Amino acid sequence: MSNQRFTITEARWLAPDVRLIRVHAPRIAKKQKPGQFVIIRVNETGERIPLTIADSDAQAGTVTIIVQGIGKTTKILNKLEAGDAITDVVGPLGKPSEIEKFGTCVVIGGGVGTAIAYPTAKALKAAGNHVIAIIGGRNRQLVILEDEVRAFADEVIITTDDGSYGEKGLVIDPLKRLIGKIDYVLAIGPIPMMRAVANVTREHGIKTVVSLNPIMVDGTGMCGGCRVNVAGKNQFACVDGPEFDAHQVDFDTLTKRNATYREAERCALERMAK
Repeated sequence: MSNQRFTITEARWLAPDVRLIRVHAPRIAKKQKPGQFVIIRVNETGERIPLTIADSDAQAGTVTIIVQGIGKTTKILNKLEAGDAITDVVGPLGKPSEIEKFGTCVVIGGGVGTAIAYPTAKALKAAGNHVIAIIGGRNRQLVILEDEVRAFADEVIITTDDGSYGEKGLVIDPLKRLIGKIDYVLAIGPIPMMRAVANVTREHGIKTVVSLNPIMVDGTGMCGGCRVNVAGKNQFACVDGPEFDAHQVDFDTLTKRNATYREAERCALERMAK
């Protein structure tokens, strides 16, 4: 770890408990590719958490992360403002997204998953693909980065669970309508959503990729917390991914493992509130 501290140049709310944070990290900004992530430690006594790089500016030397305040560390991180500093930002880590000319690509972002999907979707468009973006959220407030996605996508479809914005329903509803017209699907969001997308595309043989970012812990493969079963083999989301063939992921095992630290996180939040 370096003794350098990483200054926040911008911090603003995108949605309730969802914050965009731009950090000065020039070496990471210069080398990062879509799909990669950083490991952040907020302070000297803090835990290390992996966060996907949502965007970068090599000229300004900044990387952008989008943080949903769920656990102790993400809630602390979301209290920081421009001018504050983060102790450690390490990266870029993980394998970059597979970018090539597939044809018509559907990129699906559920909630904060839209931030993770954003840089890959942008790269797919730059590679000459026709990009259709489906952005989902429980309600209008939780639909993020719509304007940023509209700036490059050929078509944007919005869905909300409660019908407060866009179409009422799930992201798989417009996906089903597009079957027969698409060549590639990238889905990033809650595990149940990614599983549902995989189930829709599997029978049609459409290449589908999901990011297993939600299960990552330390980002180095040493803790074993992100062990996943893909094509019958054990792999680690942080070093072998985080993106995998959706049709080869064992979602049953993934769902169980994702709940491993839930009780510990609950206890940490309770101690933080005291």
